[in-house]
Amino acid sequence: MTDQTTDQANKPEVAHQNPDVEAIVEELIKAKDLDELLSPEGVLKQVLGQTLEKMLEGELTEHLGYEPYEAKGRNSGNNRNGSYSRTVQTSNGELSIDVPRDRNGEFEPQAVRKYETASNELEDKVIAMYAKGMTTRDIQAMLYDLYGANVSASMVSTITDKVWPLVEEWQNRPLEAIYPIVFMDAIHIKIRQDHQVQSVAVYVVLGITHEGKRDILGHWIGDGEEGAHFWLAVLNDLKMRGVQDIFIASVDGLTGFSEAIETAFPKARVQRCIIHQIRNSLKFVSHKDRKAFAKDMRAIYQAPTREAGERALRKLREDWGGQYLPSVESWENNWEELATFFDFGPEIRRVIYTTNGIENYHRQLRKVTKNRGSFPSAEAARKLLFLAHRDIEAKWSQSIFKWTAILNELAIHFGDRLNG
Repeated sequence: MTDQTTDQANKPEVAHQNPDVEAIVEELIKAKDLDELLSPEGVLKQVLGQTLEKMLEGELTEHLGYEPYEAKGRNSGNNRNGSYSRTVQTSNGELSIDVPRDRNGEFEPQAVRKYETASNELEDKVIAMYAKGMTTRDIQAMLYDLYGANVSASMVSTITDKVWPLVEEWQNRPLEAIYPIVFMDAIHIKIRQDHQVQSVAVYVVLGITHEGKRDILGHWIGDGEEGAHFWLAVLNDLKMRGVQDIFIASVDGLTGFSEAIETAFPKARVQRCIIHQIRNSLKFVSHKDRKAFAKDMRAIYQAPTREAGERALRKLREDWGGQYLPSVESWENNWEELATFFDFGPEIRRVIYTTNGIENYHRQLRKVTKNRGSFPSAEAARKLLFLAHRDIEAKWSQSIFKWTAILNELAIHFGDRLNG
């Protein structure tokens, strides 16, 4: 036996190509160029239609239990009954196909479901564009320009409405029993209500889990401007969904916020946002004195200890109390909540002294909502905010910086509650 004969004998056997696949490939290579292949009327679209029809024929065969023209089909109690024409919107434009049917009307096709007018692929594209903040009219124009697909604005709304069960499921999902740190803040949007466009607050709670991961606990749309009364309803909703304890709550300076937190979670420590406090204090300071005043304020919140911070606050009153008393008193009146972070080490201080974490989340939401003059309803707003949240959350893969050190210190301060 020669070497060549030996090589042929040892050569692995190659599986034959599927004849259906070969037929599809043969059809595709008939295209003269890429435009002819990919255009809305190109070969790819024709092959897609033929493929869908074959899939539907296969589904009907499985449903009936016999192949076309088989003798056992005569007495099966159900037979093929021709077909009807359907137009489906795809990323290759409108696609006309023949959908087979059975005589008893029991066949429910899965590849192209009854009453569906868009393919799953196109629906995914619509939802992705909607999540980026594009309006229904913008999506309609984009789909026509890119794919030649005639999708009405009402169809876009119908497609995006399919995510509504996911919105409800996410908003009402059970939560963890303990969130060591939470941030609470609101973003404002405009909603058309009773033939008027009104500014309403969307209440957002960002929780840090036991593993140090960020978790948005929900979006709650109020009936007007942000208020402590509604915040209490939000906190009670968290309790109903399983939250039993919060160690530290980082919040802005909304009046009545602390009382709402104390009512729902009596043991929670409240840290008022230092950045908000600085901004509010500088409102009363003239431009020529702002730099010097800000430097003296910095000595307060950058102090190594609470006692040092209190000395810096007394000096602020001595130097500026006569000229800018409201700014100084705002520090004094809210000192207990402003000084909470002094009780902890630098790692926890860095996390809780400001609500910047949740404000960054709000900035990303605003990128999506800024193209909307107003929302037609609260449901439409919640739908878009959820889709935007889903895109944002997908990028949150890492734990809070130095979370192990933070958790160890939390165990010292809140050991019995943490273990519980």
